[in-house]
Amino acid sequence: MAIPDLVRLRRARDQMDRDYAEPLDVPALARGALMSPGHFSRSFRVAFGETPYSYLMTRRIERAKALLRRGDLSVTDVCLAVGCTSLGSFSSRFTELVGETPSAYRARPHEQGAAIPACVAKVFTRPARDAARMRYGNGDADDVARP
Repeated sequence: MAIPDLVRLRRARDQMDRDYAEPLDVPALARGALMSPGHFSRSFRVAFGETPYSYLMTRRIERAKALLRRGDLSVTDVCLAVGCTSLGSFSSRFTELVGETPSAYRARPHEQGAAIPACVAKVFTRPARDAARMRYGNGDADDVARP
């Protein structure tokens, strides 16, 4: 992949990180990257290992987890605050990535992570795509001593 394409894709990814709560869609992101929507989606997947939609939803779920840990917002309020418009889709995706419903996640205690710096907590609270990564970090057997 050409360097200028990677630069534009990184800018689009940065926009998703920054504007995750805004209504973002692939055609708008593709226009910003000076690509067709199909080429943008394929190139994004090659460059970052997931589709633009999947990346955006992962960012939104990360932010939702932080808001739910605070405990002062309802699941519906959190859903809308992170840019999701469908509570059902938000709850399904949250459950898929986190392994429990937003309500269950909000209800359980989260004090044990209070003393961990945010930059470290982000690594361990990022929604995982599979059970191995969820339990053992990045899923590489050599990197983590399993119990």
